[in-house]
Amino acid sequence: MIKKWTLLVIAAGLCAAAGPFAQDLQHVVSVVNIEIPVRVFKGDLFVDHLTLRDFEVLENGVPQTIESLYLVKKAEIMREDGKKGAPPQVSRQFVLFFEMSEYMPELDRALDLFFERVFLPGDSLIVVTPRARYTMRPDALSVSRAKLKDQLRAKLRQDILAGNTEYLGAIRDLETAMANDAVTLLERLDLYSTYLTKLESLRRVDEASLLQFGEYLKTTPGQKTVYLFYQKEFIPKLNSKLLERTMTENQSDMALVLKLMENFQFFTREVRFDIDAIKRAYSDSSITIHFLYVTKTPATDIAITSPNRTNLEMAEQSEDVYSAFREIAGATGGISDSSANAAASFERALGASENYYLIYYKPKDYKADGGFRELKVNVKGGDYRITHRAGYIAK
Repeated sequence: MIKKWTLLVIAAGLCAAAGPFAQDLQHVVSVVNIEIPVRVFKGDLFVDHLTLRDFEVLENGVPQTIESLYLVKKAEIMREDGKKGAPPQVSRQFVLFFEMSEYMPELDRALDLFFERVFLPGDSLIVVTPRARYTMRPDALSVSRAKLKDQLRAKLRQDILAGNTEYLGAIRDLETAMANDAVTLLERLDLYSTYLTKLESLRRVDEASLLQFGEYLKTTPGQKTVYLFYQKEFIPKLNSKLLERTMTENQSDMALVLKLMENFQFFTREVRFDIDAIKRAYSDSSITIHFLYVTKTPATDIAITSPNRTNLEMAEQSEDVYSAFREIAGATGGISDSSANAAASFERALGASENYYLIYYKPKDYKADGGFRELKVNVKGGDYRITHRAGYIAK
């Protein structure tokens, strides 16, 4: 459930974000040099010995001439190759994005990893919860890391719990409505549709907010990395055996049969945003998204307290968001990981993001026509796994 974000405050560590989400900013891709963050792996190990001559860049399938190459580890330039120029921006903007239905111990470990192993003075941090968006104050590290982490943990736990309360309440209301024998089955199915619409609205992915957030991150200097924690979702459905029996017993009532089919047999959750538009926007912004899909069964799985009375059961329904964000992560040079252990997924994403190369080149026959230019980076003479953004918009 990705919703509009309320602005709240974490004392001494995090402060509510403002202004940038309301801005309508235009990003101009430099016609002098296009920047591509590239990560090269042999197995799970980052390859750090490559030179400019080892890389090949293609734009819309056309080979390009690489001007310069930088090897960056964390926030430090370790080596440069090619034409000399102003050093690139290697400051770091992190976003921890939590779309979770329950707070689990693994999130404690993930926060430990971030503050103990990753976060450095000079880094920036945005935290997005099911209820709010926060930005870290520049002086946040003037307090101890332990205190900062505890403040964030408390706020995250509170927001996840509050964000899930309305969802659970809607499910319980649905349970009560479906158990009401004073109304016909068709009327109960209409109520089911109403409540399902409400449940959908609580987890709706807002395309405008995603694009606006991308525009905001685009204006920040340096390298932007988003870690999206997304817990699998369940929705209430009619017991499959009862569904089959009810359809058989009511074959003569076409309205009822069609309603049953609409609500249960043929119900699919559609992605309610333009995946390609999001992919282009975040790739153009050079924002790396790591999609961490948490498979641990959420508490909502046991929300149906009286299955014999309502004949409802909780069924997983996350395929829309899962497939969409896998594509988006791949298009931005990030990874997708699926695990019941959020901390383990986070650790794998950290290993895939801290070290990278920056490639710069001048595109041939550049035209600022607003078109999307596809990028492909190859490494010569090696069996490597390579990740990078999919392209940029020529403005």
